[in-house]
Amino acid sequence: MLTERSSRIVAAHKLLRRPRRTEAGQFLAEGAGPVTEAIAAERDRPGTVLELFVTEAAAARHVDLVRSAFAAGVEVTQVTERAAAALSDTVAPQGLVARCALPETDPDELLASSPRLLAVCVETNDPGNLGTIIRLADAAGADGVLVAGDAVDPFNPKTVRATTGSLFHLPVVRVRDRAEAIKALHEAGVSVLATTGTAELDLPTASAQGLLELPTAWLFGSEAHGLPAAVVTAADAAVRVPIYGRAESLNLATAAAVCLYASATAQRAAGVDA
Repeated sequence: MLTERSSRIVAAHKLLRRPRRTEAGQFLAEGAGPVTEAIAAERDRPGTVLELFVTEAAAARHVDLVRSAFAAGVEVTQVTERAAAALSDTVAPQGLVARCALPETDPDELLASSPRLLAVCVETNDPGNLGTIIRLADAAGADGVLVAGDAVDPFNPKTVRATTGSLFHLPVVRVRDRAEAIKALHEAGVSVLATTGTAELDLPTASAQGLLELPTAWLFGSEAHGLPAAVVTAADAAVRVPIYGRAESLNLATAAAVCLYASATAQRAAGVDA
């Protein structure tokens, strides 16, 4: 049983920090939801999960999950409660942590696959919001998520938890230069729609005009500041979600849900799989 002083635990603990994740090409996924989906991904894409750390108590709670890890050929390592706490950034560690390989999906590879629906998070700085949008994109049947500009790391532990395992279902690709990301979307023949509350074009009108039936990349910004003006200008169109009641605005995740599902619904109504 490994303790918090074990060299393997010390090395894994460093993956809580972004520079070490990038250097090692690895990240941590904590909790039953993300770990379950990571193990499922391992069966389809060997090398996704490098090791599963589990406490005695967590192993007793998740017997089937541990068995599935063994069946998938994943190395399962029992750790102490304090070791599990060292692998978590929460106040209540779950005692179940997978050490995973960072995916190697290339933006060009994703765009070459003729995507119908993409979520693009531009300088989204809240890990919970980013994780929720990844989960929403998965639920809406999107082909992938681009994380552009100076945004939070999609493999941040809080982001990974917020995806509840969706991170393992679709490509999530980082693009450092937001302008290059938008240029690549245009070159791939994808309609780029920017979400902003000040747009003249509203979502129902965009849908009535047939815009949402096209291959579409929705641009979402930060909760506090929205999309930069230059990004809105570079998009094919700016679209707002109409507010029919007295609420001042929608939060980022809610607006993303409305837009992604509007596109997914329009594409399916037109006989196109999103």
